[in-house]
Amino acid sequence: MSGAPVEHGYTHEQICIPENLIYQRPGTLLEQEFHYCPGCGHSTAHKIFMEVVEEMGLEGEVIGVAPVGCSVFAYHYLNVDMQQAAHGRACAVATGIKRMLPDKIVFTYQGDGDLAAIGTAETIHAANRGENFLAIFINNGIYGMTSGQMAPTTLPGMVTTTSPFGRDTKTQGHPLKIGELLALLPGVAYVTRQAVDIPKNIRKAKKALQKALEYQKKGLGFCLVEIVSNCPSNWKMTPLESNKFVEEKMIPFYPLGDIKVPQEEKK
Repeated sequence: MSGAPVEHGYTHEQICIPENLIYQRPGTLLEQEFHYCPGCGHSTAHKIFMEVVEEMGLEGEVIGVAPVGCSVFAYHYLNVDMQQAAHGRACAVATGIKRMLPDKIVFTYQGDGDLAAIGTAETIHAANRGENFLAIFINNGIYGMTSGQMAPTTLPGMVTTTSPFGRDTKTQGHPLKIGELLALLPGVAYVTRQAVDIPKNIRKAKKALQKALEYQKKGLGFCLVEIVSNCPSNWKMTPLESNKFVEEKMIPFYPLGDIKVPQEEKK
């Protein structure tokens, strides 16, 4: 409705002036509401990644792979070509797609139970081979879709449905820091760990995703963007409480920042 008044007395035309625009849905996100649990970080990760794809003009060049777990819902929202993979096999599928279509930008979107547990072998060997795709790794320290079992990334002492007295590192091992592990491999070009709990961290996560796609365009090798996130439902917390847990517990154990950058960035 041209010229129609809207909330706070501004017209549609006034709001749509670029310098007045605060937010708009990127065209790379489909027109439907997210149905993740309230406060879940997956929706924020989707939004910022699709903003980057649109801003870089890669809408027709990107192919995504998502396996089993909460990550599988990405097909409902990401308006780019997507392929489903069996649980843990996203990096293997991405390898095949990239080798068949080397001019495409390929990414995987995986949770910690998938990438760092069921898919550990596929992840490590794809990274070691230097496969030229991006793995987006959502680390919320738990198996989200299947009711909150302990994951390889679960913190020491953290209560889950399969560690009701807290994770005991003597019998259940230590949390796996997948970013530091992959950074040791020569085929890996870029590893960074970011978070989506507060606006400052969200902006840094978006910048990291942009860098990773730029490195993919240059063919520098395997890239991993780890995103520390929350799981309010399975952590048995409100969204605010869960973000506080990210700040006070997750980030101290999984410190944010670049872990490995391409050689060209060091010059």
